[in-house]
Amino acid sequence: MAHSSTSSGIAAGSRFAPGRALDIVCLGRLAVDLYAQQVGARLEDVSSFAKYLGGSSANIAFGCARLGLDAAMLARVGNDHMGRFLTETLAKEGCDVSHVRIDHERLTALVLLGLKDRDTFPLIFYRENCADMAVDEADFDEAFIASSKALLITGTHFSTGQVNRTSRRALDYARRNDVRTVLDIDYRPVLWGLTGKADGETRFVASEGVSAHLQRILPLFDLVIGTQEEFRIAGGKTDLADALAVVRAVTPATLVLKRGPLGCQIIDGDVPASLDAAPLHGGVEVDVLNVLGAGDAFASGFLSGWLRDQPLDACARAANASGALVVSRHGCAPAMPTPAELDYFLREAQADPQRMRRPDLDAKLARLHRVSPARKAWHEVLGFAFDHRNPFFELAQQTGADEARIAALKGLFVEAVAQTERALNLQGRIGVLIDDRYGQDALNAATGRGWWIGRPVELPGSVPLEFDHGRSIGTTLIAWPQEHVVKCLVQFHPDEPIEQRLEQEAQLRALYDATQASGHELLLEVIPPKHASLPQGPDIVYRALKRLYNLGIYPEWWKLEPMDAAQWQTIDALIAERDPYCRGVVLLGLSAAVEQLSEGFRAAAQAATCRGFTVGRTIFHEPSHAWLAGDIGDDELIARVRQTFETLIAAWRGARGDPTARNSPRRAHQEQAA
Repeated sequence: MAHSSTSSGIAAGSRFAPGRALDIVCLGRLAVDLYAQQVGARLEDVSSFAKYLGGSSANIAFGCARLGLDAAMLARVGNDHMGRFLTETLAKEGCDVSHVRIDHERLTALVLLGLKDRDTFPLIFYRENCADMAVDEADFDEAFIASSKALLITGTHFSTGQVNRTSRRALDYARRNDVRTVLDIDYRPVLWGLTGKADGETRFVASEGVSAHLQRILPLFDLVIGTQEEFRIAGGKTDLADALAVVRAVTPATLVLKRGPLGCQIIDGDVPASLDAAPLHGGVEVDVLNVLGAGDAFASGFLSGWLRDQPLDACARAANASGALVVSRHGCAPAMPTPAELDYFLREAQADPQRMRRPDLDAKLARLHRVSPARKAWHEVLGFAFDHRNPFFELAQQTGADEARIAALKGLFVEAVAQTERALNLQGRIGVLIDDRYGQDALNAATGRGWWIGRPVELPGSVPLEFDHGRSIGTTLIAWPQEHVVKCLVQFHPDEPIEQRLEQEAQLRALYDATQASGHELLLEVIPPKHASLPQGPDIVYRALKRLYNLGIYPEWWKLEPMDAAQWQTIDALIAERDPYCRGVVLLGLSAAVEQLSEGFRAAAQAATCRGFTVGRTIFHEPSHAWLAGDIGDDELIARVRQTFETLIAAWRGARGDPTARNSPRRAHQEQAA
């Protein structure tokens, strides 16, 4: 491949200069995409939208990060909620957002998108004086560009004087520092002012001015990616071969021509007289749901190989597969595949191409897409469970307290947990279980703090299992914040009567399917009943979990009773075999005394899957009774809850040999008071 910049710093056999901290910097559009959830409806008739990260450059940065590259985004967002959503989403995916500047004068860009049919995708760009089109030369320096192997810019960021100057400055820095340059032509006529403002769907309008402008910048790029229409606008010719010849006349860059379901062609030298002479790198044919964003996925896949110095045919293979997966899914950025998905998809598509025409129907692929992206790590969950409903009602009855006071009581529990988090420096380790019957205000107060939050769905005490808000569990989850973990307690025994077991399993399967659709994580609390009519033994919990795995139910979390070390070994082995993506197990309390729970912690100390505990009545019962009876005030309630909670934390950490475990929880209170 010919390079537009000097090659003095390029290692032999590599496309790139060595020792770069970043693989790629992406400069361009960064916006919020609102995708219609009603597929087949006119945009006029859509009633709800899903919110995703969007913008071509941002999608590519996101996709590159998901595929394991060190990617950075260079753009602006507004000083608003949507801007924070975008930067947080990129950061969670592992993308460097140090150069996503906050624009205090402009709002974050927005796009509305519809999915009418296979060929009709109406979209409206809300980009009047938006933040990402105000990115400025002063937003970055030469050192930042020089820290990367490559710089990618999308075509929109040459469409106005402001972004053209900024992009040209970034290109100057890149050329001086052996940074490879990539252009995704990304031609949107509406963003060049060539269509009506609401016509974001039109993909091609001939324009001599745009063609001339693109031809002035093409010499500055080493790699150019585009569709047939995009190379026609770049070359300024109706005939594609003629257009490519014009492009080749002004740039020695490697040209990657996207051909949709056919795959792609790569032209790394002279343009052949007939395009049929250029090798076609075939793609995987799939049924299309949504072509929007497929090109960004293609670019991410291609760059994931290109930036690792892989052969161009391998780059094309990853690019075609990435695009195929995204066209079969809703949205763009969240639809991007992981390496595990790509490997599985390509392997299965080669073995059975017809089955993989509908990758959205493949259960294993769907699960990989759910669990293999980067997620917040929970190495430890130190949880206070007060999601109980009947026990709090009974406490109110016993003390003669107004039932309405339970909500205030649970609010005080949130404050107690917050104080413990601050006092013991437990950020990223705190967990709570809170219901929405008495605890909705507490849930609202806990949400957004970065806590692990479980929320129950079962009707308390129901056997067979029933859901608290009715059988249609999916409709319940629509209103839940995404960070809430769906918690379901089921009294399940592998040897229970067949009719009861089948009903319970059907309910659990419905719950599992609902969480797969909603995106919430699932915790199953499995407590085998101790009826004399049912067999008991050390393998009952193991067999219960194995049965649920056999049914294709893979919860992110399990909540189990304390077990001995031998039982933990079997549970560890089962989870490792059946679901290596499982987040782990948390221990339940069942009103046990602190010392008894501490014994359970010690037994679980060597368990690879046990992440912590979520204990309830042991912590809240005595102080709640006293508070509801009027014997103690708010401060004493909080102090007593903290005393027991922090004693359990110390016991858990002590059992694991954690040097930060505190023998005296009161010390934390003293430190906070001081």
